[in-house]
Amino acid sequence: MTVTDTDPGTGLDTARDSVASALEQGRVESHLNPPPSYDLADHPVPTGREEVWRFTPLKRLRGILDGEASDKQLRREATLPEGVTLTEITAEQAREIGELAPNDRPSALAVANAGGAVLLDVPADLELDSTEPVVVTLTGEDAEDLVWGHVVVRLGRFSKATIVLRHTGSARYAATTTVVVGDGAELNMVSLQDWADDAVHLGRDAIRVGRDASVKHTSVSFGGDVVRMHANVQYDGPGGEAELLGLYFADAGQHLEHRLFADHNQPRTKSNVVYKGALQGQGARTVWIGNVLIRKVAEGIETYEENRNLVLTDGCQADSVPNLEIETGEIEGAGHASATARFDDEQLFYLRARGISDAEARRLVLHGFFQDLIRKVGIPSLEEQLTATVEAELAKNVLDELAPAGAS
Repeated sequence: MTVTDTDPGTGLDTARDSVASALEQGRVESHLNPPPSYDLADHPVPTGREEVWRFTPLKRLRGILDGEASDKQLRREATLPEGVTLTEITAEQAREIGELAPNDRPSALAVANAGGAVLLDVPADLELDSTEPVVVTLTGEDAEDLVWGHVVVRLGRFSKATIVLRHTGSARYAATTTVVVGDGAELNMVSLQDWADDAVHLGRDAIRVGRDASVKHTSVSFGGDVVRMHANVQYDGPGGEAELLGLYFADAGQHLEHRLFADHNQPRTKSNVVYKGALQGQGARTVWIGNVLIRKVAEGIETYEENRNLVLTDGCQADSVPNLEIETGEIEGAGHASATARFDDEQLFYLRARGISDAEARRLVLHGFFQDLIRKVGIPSLEEQLTATVEAELAKNVLDELAPAGAS
């Protein structure tokens, strides 16, 4: 297999040993995504030297990875159309439904400590109005509360639904969410991290795409002190399509990290990843790690991953690492793109030449940077909210004092 060496000598030797061992046993594994397991012994406490943890500020996680038991819960509110149910199930029932096993320590701890799961169930053949999404809001009460979350979303065969999972308030929250999309079903799902500034959130959204099914998954991160989201996709049959979108805006001191893994384990499947982020303020940090594994059996697949970052002020850092791991040459196409930059000189000059002030020109450029992605969300009411939130984030800094244009 091809291993993308993004940073030699930083935990990669261990990753290579793991890959070599997997190959010897006849399994194909990704060096950026450990094998799934419910056993906590398979997910030791990280030191920060591991390839999959080296970007994450472990000390700021405030004890989540220690795995302490807790009976705290997030307050749950839901808007459910007729036919859709939200019920509590056991961890064993979640496995029977077909959830994807945890592939990192936070998700394994969430399964072990949550005391069961919440099932959001859309029955087969039910087609919901896309303009009226199923909305589940989870709210934390205190930044010191340690909360474990275990969520399963199931779409029956040939169903169609739009789902918004919104996180607000304050907490130390670690959760695993599995989305099981039946054959021929269509899902548009948004995970919105709209936390208070002191929250910590470690989340994993693991998506199973059925035969000829389609999934659009959008991860939006604005709030929180440290947010680390991991989206996984794998396929249950040929013809499945997954579109993974992301929008994030980091302010001073915030750490926002997004990790993507598209596992093309079936032929004639598709994945398309587009994430965009902006940073402003001293110590703002964003991390985007994209990875696509194209297995030997995955002939005729198409995949592309893209990440764009716009740095608005000095003192920020954006890390962007796209990866492709390819086991077969019989594919339709595979590629990736990544860029981190400041304002575009030509765009600003064009606007200034037409009498637009410098501050307004910068605002318009930033608005345009996000707007094409926001329009892809496909939920009009949420698109308006996201646009307003971006405007509010931009207003936190005085635009006239933004750093001059030029490559970062």
